[in-house]
Amino acid sequence: MARKKKPFPIFENIEITDIAAEGKSLVRITIPAHDGQEESRLVVFVPWAVPGDVVDLQIRRKKHSYAEAEVIKWHKLSDRRVQPRCRHFGVCGGCKWQQLPYDEQLRFKQQQVFDQLTRIGHLALPQPGTTSADGLCTFQPIMGSVHQYEYRNKLDFGAANKRYLTKEEIRQLPDRDDSMSAKDVPALGFHITGAFDKILPIENCHLMHPLHNEIRNAVRDYALQNGLSFFDLRAQTGLLRDVIIRNSNTGEWMVIVQVKLQEEGDRERLFGLLQHLSDKFHEISSLLWVDNQKCNDTFGDLDVHVFSGNDHIIETMEGLRFKVGPKSFYQTNTEQAYHLYSVAREFAFCNLDGKSDDTLPAAAPLVYDLYTGTGTIANFVARQARQVVGIEYVPEAIEDAKVNSQLNSIGNTLFYAGDMKDILTDEFIAAHGRPDVIITDPPRAGMHPDVVKTILRAAPQRIVYVSCNPATQARDLELLTQDHYRIRRIQPVDMFPHTPHVENVVMLERK
Repeated sequence: MARKKKPFPIFENIEITDIAAEGKSLVRITIPAHDGQEESRLVVFVPWAVPGDVVDLQIRRKKHSYAEAEVIKWHKLSDRRVQPRCRHFGVCGGCKWQQLPYDEQLRFKQQQVFDQLTRIGHLALPQPGTTSADGLCTFQPIMGSVHQYEYRNKLDFGAANKRYLTKEEIRQLPDRDDSMSAKDVPALGFHITGAFDKILPIENCHLMHPLHNEIRNAVRDYALQNGLSFFDLRAQTGLLRDVIIRNSNTGEWMVIVQVKLQEEGDRERLFGLLQHLSDKFHEISSLLWVDNQKCNDTFGDLDVHVFSGNDHIIETMEGLRFKVGPKSFYQTNTEQAYHLYSVAREFAFCNLDGKSDDTLPAAAPLVYDLYTGTGTIANFVARQARQVVGIEYVPEAIEDAKVNSQLNSIGNTLFYAGDMKDILTDEFIAAHGRPDVIITDPPRAGMHPDVVKTILRAAPQRIVYVSCNPATQARDLELLTQDHYRIRRIQPVDMFPHTPHVENVVMLERK
C-alpha cells in the first residue's frame, strides 16, 4: 500500500519581502523547531505578488531549502502596487510585472543584473550607479525603455482547438459535460506557461500597436465563421496552427499564417483567409504562409510562400535600412534596440569619457561580430571599423546581412554562416586577421566553452558582451576575467517592460 503524502503546509499572514527571478516574488519563512528538528529557514517563491503584500500561502512544491507557493488569500495589498492595464494579467504569463510601477521594475532588474554577475560569476563589482574605488569599473544605471506599452514589433499567436479555462471559469461550469463543451471552443492567443498544448485566447494585448490586435482578431473571427479547423497539438490535426505579426518603423506590416494542409480543400480555405486579410488590411505589405507538417511550430527549415506583397519588411536605424524577412531575428523593441546598439558601439570604440580610445590602433580597428544575426550590429558599427567580420548560425540570416550591407552601400563587411565553435577557429582568425574588438551577442544559453577559449587565444584589445541572459553572461565573464581581461563598464538596458527580462552590455579590456 502506497504511503499517503503529507499535505503541504499553509502559512498565514505572510508579508512578501522581495522580488526573485522569472517575475516571482519571495519571502523567507522561519519554521519553528518541532519533532526533534531544529528551527529552519525556507525561501518561498510566489507568483503575482509584490513586496509589501500580506497574504496566506499554500505551498505547492517543496524542496530541501526552498518552496513554491500560491496565494490563497489576500489580507493587504502593497502600497507599491499599481493597477495592471491588461485584462489578461494573472493568467497570461507574458507581463508578470504589470502590477509594479515602472521605476520599481527598473530597480529590480538592475539589482538582478548585479546579483547574477556577482553571485554566479563571482565578479567583484561596484554597486549599480557607482564606480569602483580604483576608478577602473563603472556600473552605469539601467537604461529604461522609451515606451512602456506598444513597444513590441513582433508577436506570435498559437491556435488551439480547445481553449484554456481559468480556475474561476472551471468553477463556474455546472457539470463535466458543459466543461468539456466549453473547452472545445477554439482559441487564438498565447501559450500558457508550463502547458505546451494550452492556449489562452487573447482579445487585446497592450504590448503592441492596436493594429496587431485587429489583425489577430480578424483571423480568429474569419476562421470561426468559415469553419476553418484549429490545430490539435496532441492529435496533430487541424488547419490553423500559428499566426505571426510583425511591423516596422517604416510603417510596413508582415503577417505569417502557419497551417498544416491535410484535407481536400484546405488550400482553398487558407487562401480564402489570406484574401480576406489582404482586402481588409491594406497596411499589410508582406502576407506569407507556411505549410508545416512537423510536430512543432518552428519553420526555420521550411519554405515560406508569398501570398501578396513582398517577402520582407524594412526597418531603419540611424539612416541605415535593414531587410527583415520571416526567418530574420530583429530586436522586438525597435526604438530601444537603437539605444542598445549605441551602447555596444560606444563600448567598442570609446573610452570611459566617451571619446575615441587611444588603446585601440590608430587606424580603424578590425571588428568581429559574433552571433551577428542579420548583421544589424555589424552594419551599425561598420563606419568606425576597418572591417567587420560577422558570424551567424542561420544561413538565411547571413544572406539578409549581406543584403543589408548592399542596401546601405557598406563595403567593409564579411559574413559567414555556421556553428560558431566550428567557424571561429585559430585558422579562421589567422586567415582574417586578429581582431582588435570582438562584439558578441549570443543566445540565452551564452557562448560555448570552445568559443570562449578561441576568443582568449585571439586576445582582442576589447570585448563587448551583449546579453539577453545575465546568468549565462556571468558564467562566461568569469572565464574571460580569470587571467586575461578586466571589466570596465556595465550597462543594463530594459528592452521588455513589464517582464523580468533584461539585457546587459559589458565592456572588457585586456589586462
